[in-house]
Amino acid sequence: MDSPHLNLLDEPLIRIRDTEGALQRLSLPALFVQLGRDTVRDYPALRPHQRHPWHALLVQLAALALHEAGETEPWDTAADWRAALLALTHDHPDGCAFSLLAPHDQPAFLQAPVPGGKLDGWKPITTPDALDMLVTSKNHDLKGKRMLRAEADDWLFALASLQTQEGVLGSGKYGISRMNSGYGNRPAVGVSPPGAAGARWRRDLRAVLDGRSGMAADFGLREAGGTSLLWVVPWDGTTSLRFAELDPFYIEICRRVRLESEEGNRVRAYDSTSKAKRVSVGEEQKGKTGDPWVPINLEEDKALNLPAGGFDYSLCVDILWGGKFRRTLSQTLRPDDLSSGNSFLAQGLVRGNGKTEGYHERRIPLTKKTIGFLSSGQTDLPAKIAKARVEDVATMRRSVLRTALFCLLEAGTEKIDFERRTAKQQIEPFIQAFERSEDARFFDDLNREIEADDPVAERLAWQVGLAERAEAVLRSAFAIGPQCGERRYRARSRALSYFHGALRGDKHFPTLALHLRTQPAAEEAAS
Repeated sequence: MDSPHLNLLDEPLIRIRDTEGALQRLSLPALFVQLGRDTVRDYPALRPHQRHPWHALLVQLAALALHEAGETEPWDTAADWRAALLALTHDHPDGCAFSLLAPHDQPAFLQAPVPGGKLDGWKPITTPDALDMLVTSKNHDLKGKRMLRAEADDWLFALASLQTQEGVLGSGKYGISRMNSGYGNRPAVGVSPPGAAGARWRRDLRAVLDGRSGMAADFGLREAGGTSLLWVVPWDGTTSLRFAELDPFYIEICRRVRLESEEGNRVRAYDSTSKAKRVSVGEEQKGKTGDPWVPINLEEDKALNLPAGGFDYSLCVDILWGGKFRRTLSQTLRPDDLSSGNSFLAQGLVRGNGKTEGYHERRIPLTKKTIGFLSSGQTDLPAKIAKARVEDVATMRRSVLRTALFCLLEAGTEKIDFERRTAKQQIEPFIQAFERSEDARFFDDLNREIEADDPVAERLAWQVGLAERAEAVLRSAFAIGPQCGERRYRARSRALSYFHGALRGDKHFPTLALHLRTQPAAEEAAS
């Protein structure tokens, strides 16, 4: 190959749908213009787990271009964006660093130069989904190597996903620096404003530009003169770049990968192992790299590692309202944010040991009062409300519903064996069903209490509903309890008797208990 091909600066390689639903093909500079105008609805070729890596790449790349040019506002012409992006790679004026295909001894987009330019012994990869970091289970979760008619942006998104969110995957295949362990992940938490893709891009772009000095100081990065595009520096796989020498907005790569043109203008990838990580970080770093979207666990002094359960309501309460996590740059409300229409957006792909444990995405609307609390920093009241609700759901699940289910399966015997393995296995699906149901509605219910004129009454109404939903789960479990004669009626009666008795005692829900004891109809139903 004598010259670069598939140049993102000049060729319309990126497919988008505009806000009218029309399909367009744009170059990277033209895409930045459309994002600035908020006319990009989505990217048809972008897979769900690639959403955040692509968004982060666009924000960091634009921030680097603006910072290096001494500007603070996005340009409105593709020519200006092209000149600023090319200036980031002044040693490569031919644009090879922004091309998907380039001579192998030169940088290509998200692909480090190979000293000598030879790919001897490198492994061929025929499709973008085989290059991507998504690990599936023997073609059962998601069919592999199915993107046989791939276009340029399919390869582009796969590269972005692999190089900016992958972890360790066997010997010689290291992960990114922006996670707290090789088997961790790169979760993303932020505020998403009303509008299309460009609205969020503009907001995060302003946030990272304003936070640049703080990122450098807090995380030990170089505010001036640091390495920013890590694929521009040659890499033979035996050396690493020092973290302290990087720019606060650095865009990394973690694997030695090169794309090559095959017969019929088809593209194929080649990858190789390395003896060293691309970025050398100390064990004490634990993912604390200044990533604008990754929360830091203040208690454990490390970046969040998203668990297999994803962004459940308990974790989101801690991130949004608790003091356990340091708020991300993207999550922190800004003076220019609108007072309505914003939402809390959390995204992350959970990796396991040689497997993928699921992509998780959660969007939580931020009400007007919520935004007021977060903007003013006066979060004690909503935090107290949210944590109390988390505790109530846990109490209902653990101390009331679970015990009632054991009463059912133990057929009404006086002594319950809570360690009986068969019973534990039988009730677990019902406990999980209750948990999923409460998770799905948790923040809608919470927002109603935060916004309510009478929060005490709203809280009581929620507890009544919580009890009703738990009872519905208990009754649905009758199908797995005893089904014959006297044991059937004794088991069901004992389970309901315990359930209603626990709700009317003062141990678990005093306010709810008082309310239920004053309801004649409820007393009659419980008798």
